[in-house]
Amino acid sequence: MAEKENEIQDIGMILLRIGSMLQSSGACTARIRIILERIARAYDMNANALITHRAIILTLLNQQEEPVFNSVKRTASVGVNFKIVSGISLMSLNIKNSKWQLVNIIKELDKLENAPHYHRFIVMNAVSLAGAGFCFLAEGSLFSMSVCFIATFLGLFVKQETTRIHLNPYLCVFLGAFTATFIAGAFRCFFPEADLEHAFATSVLFLIPGVPLINSFIDFIDGNLLNGIIRLINGLGISFMIAIGMICSIVIFNL
Repeated sequence: MAEKENEIQDIGMILLRIGSMLQSSGACTARIRIILERIARAYDMNANALITHRAIILTLLNQQEEPVFNSVKRTASVGVNFKIVSGISLMSLNIKNSKWQLVNIIKELDKLENAPHYHRFIVMNAVSLAGAGFCFLAEGSLFSMSVCFIATFLGLFVKQETTRIHLNPYLCVFLGAFTATFIAGAFRCFFPEADLEHAFATSVLFLIPGVPLINSFIDFIDGNLLNGIIRLINGLGISFMIAIGMICSIVIFNL
C-alpha cells in the first residue's frame, strides 16, 4: 500500500514538472491539460488541473473518483522552446501506447531540458537574415537589407544581454527595439539619399510577440479566458514597448 502511494506521489510530481515545462516553453493551456490528462489515464488515474499563468494546481483521482494527490507548482517564464513542447507531446503518446516506467519518463524529461541549443552566433545571424528577408519583401533595396541585418543583429544582442542580467522583460524589449531603430536611423542620417524607411520598420520584427498573441487567441477559443487575457495583455505590453523604442529613435533623428 505504501509503495502504491509513493508511486502516485511520484506520478503527481512528474506531471507537475511536465506541466511547468510546457507552460514555460510556450504551450497553450489546452495542450498542457490534454497532455496531463493523457499521461494520468495511462496510469489509471484522472487529472484535474487548474492552469494559471504562474502556477499549476494538480489533483489526481483514482478510478473511484477519490483524490489521491493534490499539489501546486509555480512556473517560470523561460521563453519559447518548441523542442520541449513537441518532445513532451510525442512522449505522452508513447506513454499512452506503452506504459513507461517512471524512471524512463524522468530520463526523457532530463534529456529534453538538457538538450543542446543552437549556438548564439547562429541564432543571431539567422534572425538577422530573417529581418533582412522581411525588408526585401517590403521592397527594400540591397543596402536597406544590409542595414536591417546590422540593426537586427545589434538589437537582438542588446536584448539577449539585458535578459541575461535579469532586467525587466519589457525593458529588455524596449532596449532591443530602441537599439535596432537607432542603428537604422543613424544610417539614414549618414546616407540621406538612401531609402531606409523599410530597414527602420522591419528591424524590430524579431521582437513581435507572435507566440503570446497566438496562444491568447487559442485560449479564448478554448474558453480559458483568464489565461487568454493575461497572454493578450503580455503581448500588447511587448508591442507597446516596441512602439516606445521606435518613437524614441524617431524623436532623436527627427524622422
